[in-house]
Amino acid sequence: MKIRYLLFLFCLLTWKLNQAQVKPSLISVNYQQAGIETIVADLETKANVHFYYDKALFDSLKVTLQVSQQPITGVLDQVFKGTDFHYAISEQNEVFLTKTRALQTQLADGFFNPVKPGQSAQAVAQVYSADDRAKKVPEATTENKIYQIGIRTNTIQPGNATIAGYVRNIKTGEAIIGASMYVTDTKSGVATDQFGFFSLTLPKGQHTINIRALGSRDTRRQIILYSDGKLNIELHEQIQALREVKISAEKVANVKSAQLGAVKLDIKTLKDIPAVFGETDVLRAVMLLPGVQSVGEATTGFNVRGGSADQNLILYNGATIYNPAHFFGFFSAFNPDLVKEVELHKSTIPEKFGGRLASVLEVNDREGNKKKFTGSAGIGLLTSRLNVEGPIGKGEKTSFLMGGRVTYSDWLLKSLPQEYKNSQASFYDINLDINHHFNEKNDLYVYGYLSRDGFKLNSDTNYNYSNKNANIKWKHNYNNKLYSVIGGGFDHYDYSTASSANPINAYQLKFNIDQTNFKTDFNYYPTTSHTVTFGLSAILYHLHPGSFTPNSATSLIKTDNVPGQQALESALYLGDKFDITNNLTLSAGVRYSLYNFMGPYTVNNYAPGQQRTAATFIDSVKYGNGKNIKTYGGPEIRVSARYILGDNLSVKAGYNTMRQYIHQLSNTTAISPTDIYQLSDPNIKPQFGDQVSLGLYRNFENNTIETSIEGYYKHIKNYLDYRDGATLVLNHHIETDVISTRGKAYGIEFLVRKTAGKLTGLASYTYSRILLQQDDPGVASPVNRGEYYPANYDKPHDFNFTGSYHITHRYSVALNMVYSTGRPITLPIAKYYYGGAERVYYTDRNASRIPDYFRTDLSVTFDSNHKLTQLFHDSWTFGIYNLSGRQNAYSTYFTQQGGVISGYKLSIFATAIPFVNYNIRF
Repeated sequence: MKIRYLLFLFCLLTWKLNQAQVKPSLISVNYQQAGIETIVADLETKANVHFYYDKALFDSLKVTLQVSQQPITGVLDQVFKGTDFHYAISEQNEVFLTKTRALQTQLADGFFNPVKPGQSAQAVAQVYSADDRAKKVPEATTENKIYQIGIRTNTIQPGNATIAGYVRNIKTGEAIIGASMYVTDTKSGVATDQFGFFSLTLPKGQHTINIRALGSRDTRRQIILYSDGKLNIELHEQIQALREVKISAEKVANVKSAQLGAVKLDIKTLKDIPAVFGETDVLRAVMLLPGVQSVGEATTGFNVRGGSADQNLILYNGATIYNPAHFFGFFSAFNPDLVKEVELHKSTIPEKFGGRLASVLEVNDREGNKKKFTGSAGIGLLTSRLNVEGPIGKGEKTSFLMGGRVTYSDWLLKSLPQEYKNSQASFYDINLDINHHFNEKNDLYVYGYLSRDGFKLNSDTNYNYSNKNANIKWKHNYNNKLYSVIGGGFDHYDYSTASSANPINAYQLKFNIDQTNFKTDFNYYPTTSHTVTFGLSAILYHLHPGSFTPNSATSLIKTDNVPGQQALESALYLGDKFDITNNLTLSAGVRYSLYNFMGPYTVNNYAPGQQRTAATFIDSVKYGNGKNIKTYGGPEIRVSARYILGDNLSVKAGYNTMRQYIHQLSNTTAISPTDIYQLSDPNIKPQFGDQVSLGLYRNFENNTIETSIEGYYKHIKNYLDYRDGATLVLNHHIETDVISTRGKAYGIEFLVRKTAGKLTGLASYTYSRILLQQDDPGVASPVNRGEYYPANYDKPHDFNFTGSYHITHRYSVALNMVYSTGRPITLPIAKYYYGGAERVYYTDRNASRIPDYFRTDLSVTFDSNHKLTQLFHDSWTFGIYNLSGRQNAYSTYFTQQGGVISGYKLSIFATAIPFVNYNIRF
């Protein structure tokens, strides 16, 4: 009997326990304007649970509710109905109260082992769906969460899916360009584009994405990929340690990319380079790169691989800048506090760019801070600048970035020798950038730029020139694999000289060029290893070569206007980059450009096959407005290939052709404010160039030291040179003073660049030649008897070193060393008498050279402390430009006095120049 009784009690107890597990306890509540503490205390007593919550989040919650015989889940559903509060209950009867998002309390199956197709994938700890169209795409900010991508299913289906999104700075919301994203298990990776956008196609399942970006902390993101979806990633800035920093990655951009001759510099690298008067200079930093040269000091015109200064397309936020110089060329036109990065293409130029033979220089501003208002200011010996940025409205969708610079340089000019005491010079520039994020599919970018320079040199003649640019871009994501950027804008450049001291001959000379542009670019990512780009563009030129008018009511100057010119340059392009194998990548594309020279214009006709002069002039034909006069065009080929020989070693080869329809007419070797531009017409053909390149790339020390060797050979056709005594200003028949030439350029470039550690910098050496030959059949006496001769900017040897050593976080020292061969000149070597007059006999054109150039610069920077809570952060920069005081020759000239010809050397900086600069950020 006892045994039966015990068995009966055991069965009854078991049934009761099972009933308790199957049927949870039911409770009743009656609340009248009850707060969270009252509700929690009541439910902990009645339901045997324990609550965890932040009391401050629920201080506004007041509940009036009456519920009878409901489980605790039913009560909580009623308590939080219509609010933004959520609850989660663990197996241990712990209740977690949160705001905005509910907390998951179980780990997914396979959390510690990869989820494979066919396996179950249940709830994941702190998993956020990235494909919920009704919600904002989440920002992935931490390594310790697993992010669920796409529409969740019970099992992982076979096949691939695409994840796309943006990589941004967590503090400012600014897009991070060129961030490397690599997935170890699939050995696939991509880099973010100019908008910080990425598209990555992977097998469905669990993956870890490793992310590396310059200036940001190396990190990773864990995902479970169910189907196509989106995920935005936010990165923290990197705070460098004082010890040597080792950076490693499976693939790095300089080795992996199929592009040759593409070099990117971020603003941190630019600011480590000493510059004249302490002002960070974008273009002078570019001139330190191999294959890039300058004709001398006091100019920001540069020559790339044998190209003239006008053969470089300079784009500032997509707008064309014709004169990138301020203050006699001492400063570039770009405000360094706004610039984010600079990229130079000098070999295989992307298909979307065209219109220039030598290179494309892209200068892009930062986006404004979307999260808070910040700014910076700087005061130097010659310039001051102020920049502010911040959000517009709420929601972190719109931001602005505005900056301006101004100079106060007259004190310096007055301290120069007597012949410059009455000189004046000034400049200013203003930037305004606005970007707006409508949603995950649409973004809008608006850019505006205005600059103006004015100066006079100990005379009454005033010189003025200005750039005005405005453009807008609309970026639209069609899906994870396709997006477009559609934009348009207006670019303006003008210069003028004027004199009014003598009212009788007071004059004003003006020139300007306007261009309206439209372009649309599409990017399509079929797979991670395959990228297709295509688009079209159009530029409408309106060029006014010169007007000469009286500048006072009593002036006797006769008005002279050179007829204006207009033309339409259009292009259609298609490019394809794909990984044939893991080691071999091929990039191929074609750009077809079409050029139409249009009226109103009067075309002069000359006898065919003869020199164009007044004697061979036949007649002229007048064309009406909009009438097509002459059409040029043709395909431009872009091909490059890269083969990886090892983990950090690759070889690249490339070939590209370019066409240029606009010419710069100048009697100087550098960009000058008085330069004139000429459009191709029936008498002046477009320039054409093709280039073949070969390069070897090798990284050392865990990819912290980059090295490369590149060689190239280039042909140039229809480059303009000038007859002796040519007139360029106000010339109504300029075709009679210009001569078509052909050229050949070749060279080899070496680069060593250290990107991490206490010591950073680069060293480059270039051996290059650019030789021209006058092959115009209409020229009776070609230059140098028709033989090849060096161009004015031919400088065979060029060596540059720049290094920055960070002693501590607050103290650093930087050093520049620059050497180059002197540029060519033509020298007088004898005197002779002819026709009863004394004459001078010169050597062949450009047969001699000015002395070699050498300069050393030094700077020291002192930063304030780096406390994150400090409102203002300031720094001082002290330095010396041309430390050795070397009298480098910019040019030479000759004068005859008393029957004696004397030669003189002109130096811009003939002494050491100390500078100081104060900067502040807030």
